[in-house]
Amino acid sequence: MRHARFRDPSGAVRHGEWHGDAVSFAGERYDLEEVDLLAPTEPSKVVCVGRNYVAHAEEHDADVPDRPLLFLKGPNTVAGHGDTVTLPAGKERVEWEAELGVVIGEQAKNVDADEAMEYVAGYTCVDDVSNRDDQRSESQWVRGKAFDGAAPIGPCVADPGHVADDATVRTIVNGEVEQEATIDQMVFDVPTLIEEITTYLTLEPGDVIATGTPEGVGPFEDGDHAEIEVEGVGTLEHGVTR
Repeated sequence: MRHARFRDPSGAVRHGEWHGDAVSFAGERYDLEEVDLLAPTEPSKVVCVGRNYVAHAEEHDADVPDRPLLFLKGPNTVAGHGDTVTLPAGKERVEWEAELGVVIGEQAKNVDADEAMEYVAGYTCVDDVSNRDDQRSESQWVRGKAFDGAAPIGPCVADPGHVADDATVRTIVNGEVEQEATIDQMVFDVPTLIEEITTYLTLEPGDVIATGTPEGVGPFEDGDHAEIEVEGVGTLEHGVTR
């Protein structure tokens, strides 16, 4: 099953089923035009992983880390399918980063890798929108990574069985494919990431791990339309404006 979160015509927030062109709840089916589709989860934090694809590290002339490189995005960064992200003013390079998102299903602390998948509710699509101007000039990436709307998530959460071990992650901007790779190319896999993260902090239900982006990142222009695809999940679409 694929799970969606939306506001129905009465204004009530529902947790229902995603059908691609429609959502449903309690026997009622709604076309997407009838509802306000929301980000499918309300994370207390998004834990992001840097340089988790070798080719992406190489395109930034950076080394692949010997342990997962972690940073955080707060709830203020979350945007949903169909939203328009306002990019920080006066910045030359604010870039797309398609990523597999791991949605946590239950509270997790000190989890061994061989038990990690028991804590996974499902997978989603994430765009780790990144302000390179500031990221490259600071050691703490608050300005670069944690500005409002910097983590579009959606359109749904797919049960883990929908996503193959070699599922494709892809970015399409204005109809042109910009990124494409498979998740089996990640340096650190999902269980390893969960073990490492929960050694240091507690993951809460609804939290998201953004597992890193492949090569092919590039700068948004005003009015661009992004499609972030994860095979087995679907396509997260969002716009940007300056």
